[in-house]
Amino acid sequence: MREAVTANRNDPAVRNAAERLDRAWRSGVPCAPVRDLLPAGDLDAAYAVQSLLTGRRLAEGRRITGWKVGLTSPAVQRQLGVDTPDFGALFDDTAVPDGAELPWGAVLQPKAEAEVALVLEHDLPHERHTVADVIRATAFALPAVEVVGSRIRDWDITAVDTVADNASSGAYVLGTRPVPLRDLDLRTAGMVLERRGEPVSTGAGVACLGHPLHAAVWLADTLVRLGTPLRAGDTVLTGALGPMAAVVPGDVLEARIDGLGSVRAAFGPAAAEGDPR
Repeated sequence: MREAVTANRNDPAVRNAAERLDRAWRSGVPCAPVRDLLPAGDLDAAYAVQSLLTGRRLAEGRRITGWKVGLTSPAVQRQLGVDTPDFGALFDDTAVPDGAELPWGAVLQPKAEAEVALVLEHDLPHERHTVADVIRATAFALPAVEVVGSRIRDWDITAVDTVADNASSGAYVLGTRPVPLRDLDLRTAGMVLERRGEPVSTGAGVACLGHPLHAAVWLADTLVRLGTPLRAGDTVLTGALGPMAAVVPGDVLEARIDGLGSVRAAFGPAAAEGDPR
């Protein structure tokens, strides 16, 4: 079993916040923010909520396939009043094949981000990692679309809300052409995310903490401190290269990242009235 080891999981406030988010996830009906249930600005309590919910997903038979880094944009950090990224777990049942249809409603209030994904060949167990450690541990990179979603109504979130809500993780789509890091300059790699040929988000690797590998170093160090180091086979979504894009039913979004190629995220139609989906 892999889950972040975080204190206070049995605290009544933590359990109440977890119950609110879990009901939203299971019912498909977004809930009120959870920040009113937790101490103001307490990210440790928010991670305790995330850890409790992760434990439930694992107990139900899901498997952690990797981790995502969020809040990698300085502008978003300022907006939410933090000076550090956050992280959440990726699960096997949230991985969507390139171009395959993600049923509408599978992710609440979805938005899309184009990212660099790293797939690890070796563990990252050190207390402090360097960029060289991450490069040596990485088997290859892939283009990715992260479908972020919020169980919290109208995306009315603070840092505490998004951390508790598994860093607003929803689903993720990976490209299928692995590229060694030696063939890439991820800092300058340009990105465009398009809907029917029209750009909806643009950016570059430098927008992700200055370099996507910096985000991976931060994650590796953070997870070691929590007792769950990155392991061989893990997928790391390093963070958005540009602004989130809105998504509507039936959309097909294609992300292209210089040196990495393209990946498509397709969304199913809205459910008909009375359809239990």
